[in-house]
Amino acid sequence: MARRSLKASTEGIQKAKQAFLRKGWTQEYLAGEVGLETRQPIWKFFKGKPVDHHVFIEICFRLDLDLDEIAALPSTANPHPKPNVQTIDNDINTLVNQVRQKHHDKLHHQCGTLRLLDITRPIDLDELYVDVNILEEISSQRWLDLNDLQGDKSKDFDRLGLGNVRLEGLAGLKAVERYGKLMVLGKPGAGKTTFLQHLAIQCNTGKFKPEQVPIFIRLKNFAEDACCENNGNLFNYITQEFERCQVTAPELETVLNQGRALLLLDGLDEVPDTWSDAVIRQIRQLADHYYKNQIIITCRIAAKEYRFPGFTEVELADFKRPQIEQFVKNWFIAVARNKPASGLKKAALFLEQLESPENQPIRELATTPVLLNLSCLVFQTKTEFPKKRCDLYKQGLDLLLIRWDEARGIKRDDIYRNLSLSHKLQLLSQIAAITFEQGDYFFTESTLVHLIGDYLQQQLGDRLDLATLELDSAAVLKSIEAQHGLLVERARGIYSFSHLTFQEYFTARAIVADAETSIPQLLFHFTEKRWREVILLTAQMLPHADGMIQCLKQQIDALVVAEVEKPHKNERSPAKLSPAEPTAQTLPGLLDWVRKKALTVTTSYKSAAVRAFYLTLALPPNHRLAGDSTLALAIDPRLAGELAGDIGLDLALTQALAVAIALTPDLVDDRLNALHLALELDYLTQDTPLSTALRQLKQQLPNCQDDKDKIQQWWRQHSQEWVAQLRSVMIDHRNIGYEWHLGALWQKRFDSYDYANRLIVDCLKSNCQLTATVRQEIETTLL
Repeated sequence: MARRSLKASTEGIQKAKQAFLRKGWTQEYLAGEVGLETRQPIWKFFKGKPVDHHVFIEICFRLDLDLDEIAALPSTANPHPKPNVQTIDNDINTLVNQVRQKHHDKLHHQCGTLRLLDITRPIDLDELYVDVNILEEISSQRWLDLNDLQGDKSKDFDRLGLGNVRLEGLAGLKAVERYGKLMVLGKPGAGKTTFLQHLAIQCNTGKFKPEQVPIFIRLKNFAEDACCENNGNLFNYITQEFERCQVTAPELETVLNQGRALLLLDGLDEVPDTWSDAVIRQIRQLADHYYKNQIIITCRIAAKEYRFPGFTEVELADFKRPQIEQFVKNWFIAVARNKPASGLKKAALFLEQLESPENQPIRELATTPVLLNLSCLVFQTKTEFPKKRCDLYKQGLDLLLIRWDEARGIKRDDIYRNLSLSHKLQLLSQIAAITFEQGDYFFTESTLVHLIGDYLQQQLGDRLDLATLELDSAAVLKSIEAQHGLLVERARGIYSFSHLTFQEYFTARAIVADAETSIPQLLFHFTEKRWREVILLTAQMLPHADGMIQCLKQQIDALVVAEVEKPHKNERSPAKLSPAEPTAQTLPGLLDWVRKKALTVTTSYKSAAVRAFYLTLALPPNHRLAGDSTLALAIDPRLAGELAGDIGLDLALTQALAVAIALTPDLVDDRLNALHLALELDYLTQDTPLSTALRQLKQQLPNCQDDKDKIQQWWRQHSQEWVAQLRSVMIDHRNIGYEWHLGALWQKRFDSYDYANRLIVDCLKSNCQLTATVRQEIETTLL
C-alpha cells in the first residue's frame, strides 16, 4: 500500500526549486497544473513539509523530476501511523474554539454596536436588531411587463395596490443555512450591514453556526488599508487582523482549509472604483482557494455587475408590518432611552398614528429601515408626526442623497457626482412630474434614459453627441439606483420610484418651481384621488399658499352650481317628495337645507363643522362617501366627544330611525330591545310635543317579553306605518329625517364635493402658509 504522505529532502527541495525556476511558473499556476484548488500543498512541498502521496508524485511529474531523487527516505524509527479521524476532528474543534475565543472581543467591538444618523452614541446591536427576510427571487430579474405591475390605469387609483410588486421572503438565518455562498443585495438603508453584523455576533456567541469562526471584513477598509499600499492580498489582510489577537497565520490557515470559517464581506458597492477590480479579484481567489468555507457578501442592488461563480444572489426584503412594530418598540426603549413601560407606550402611539389614513405615505417609507429610524426620531420629541409632511420627506431625501454615504466616508463615481445636489433634485423632479402626469408609476428603462437625456441636454446644451448622451444617461440611471435607491428596477427593464411618496414629493416640487403655470393645471385634478397627496404637498411647500387655496375653494363651490345632465330616460326617477320635504332632491337643494338647518342649532362647535355634521346625517349610510372619519370631525375634532343639546338629540333620533329601518321580521325579536333603548331619550322625561310624540310611538311597539311569533307578526303588519310615523315626528319637530335620494349624477357630484371639502380641510390643517384673513374666510364659508 502506498504511503499516505511524502516530503522532499533538503537536496530534493533545491533540485525542485531549480526546475520550478526553469519553468517560470507561479505556485498558483503549478497548483492548477496539479489539479489543486489551493496553492497550499505547493508551498508545503517547497518547505519540506509532508504532502499527500499522489500530490507529491504529480508535482514531480509536472516539474520533470525523478521521484526517488526528491523524496526523503522514511525513518524506520518513525513509521507513519494511520491517522485517527476522531483525533483530527477533536484537534480542529479545539482550534476553532481557541481562535474564536482569542478573536471574540475584537469581533464584538467590530459588530456589536450600531451608529445611527443623528444619534450621538452607539446602540447595542441586540437591543435594536429585527429579524429580516430574504427574497430568493431578485425582483429586478423577473420577466414582467408594465401591465403586470401597474394594471389598468383607467380604474380607480389604489396606492396600496402598488405594494403588490413586493415578494414573499424567507427568514434571513434560514437563507444563510440554505446556501453556502451568498451575495446579499439590497437598497440603500435596507439593513445589509446590520444583517451581516447580526450574523457575526450570533456566530461569535455560539448561537448560530457554533462550529465556525466568524470573520467580518469591511471591504472599503480593506481597499483603503491594503490596496492603496500595494499590498492588496485579502488573505494577508485577514491574517494581520487575527495576528493582533494572537492567532497565528498557520492556525488561521488551518481553520480556512478545514472549511470552518464564516466569511462576512460587507459593502462591495462601497469600494472605490480605483480598487474595485483588485478587490473583486481577491474575493474570487479567496473563495476559490478556501472553497469549503461559507461566504456572504453584501452589495447594493445595481452597484456591481460582477457575479462570483458558485454564489446565490438574494435580495433583502422590505420590512413587513410585524418587523416595523418590533423595530419601533426596540427603538423607543433602546435608542430613546425610555423605561420599558413608557417606551412601549410611546411606540404604541407611534404605530397607532402610523395606521391613520393621512399617514399612509409615511407608512410606505417605514418599510425601509433607515427611513423608519428617521420617522421614529422625528416622532420622539412631539409624539406626533409633523403636520407639514413635506419636511419629513425632505429630510428623508437629504439622508438618501447625501448623508447616508457621507456618514461613512464613501465617494461614488464621477459621472453622476458631477451633478450638483440642485441638479439631482431638478432631474428627479422632472422625471416624477412627467411620469405622474401621465399616470405612470412604472416606466421602462428606455423611457427613463430618454428623460434623463432630455435633462442633461437642457443643462449641457450641444456639448454632448447623441452616443455619449445615451451612455451618460444610462450611467446616471444606474447611479441613482445604486447610490440612493430612489429609482428601483422592479422587473427586467422596468423601474419605479422606491416609494410612491417620493414620486409625489418630487412632482409637487416641480409644480412649486413653476407655480404660476403649473398650479392651475394641478387644480384641474382636484377631485382625482391619486392627486390628493401632490396637492397637499404643493400647498405645504409654497411660500405663500393663499392664491392656491382660494382657487381650490372656488372650484369646489363651482361643483354645486354647475349644470348636471338630465337623467337618461331609462334611469329610475327619484322617489316622490312629501310636501314637508325640501323642494328638490339635488345637491344644491340638499346644501340649502343643510345651511338652513345649521342656523337653527345653538352650539359652540364651528359653524362649518355643524353644516358638515348635518350633511353627513342627511344621507343614508350607503350613499355617504366611505371614510374613516367624517368631514365634520376633520373640521372640529370636538365632535368626536359625547354630543349634547340639539346636535346630540338629532343624532340620537337619526340612529333610532336607522335601527328601525334595518329591522326585518326575522331579526326583530332579537333587536327589538335595541329599538326600545334607542328611544330612551332624556327628552322623553320633559313635557314637550316631541317627547309626547316619541312616548306614544314607543308605546305602540310590542313588548320585548312577548312571544317571538307575535312580535314578528306585529312587525310585518305595522313596521312601515310605524317607521313613517317616526320619520314624520322627526321632520315636524326637528326638521330632520328626510329621505334624500340624489339621482346618480347628483350623487356622483356629491361624492366629489364631499371629497374636495375634505381635501381643503386637510390643506388647512397641514400648516401651509396662509394669511389669517384667508384662513378665516375659508373656514367660515365651507359648505
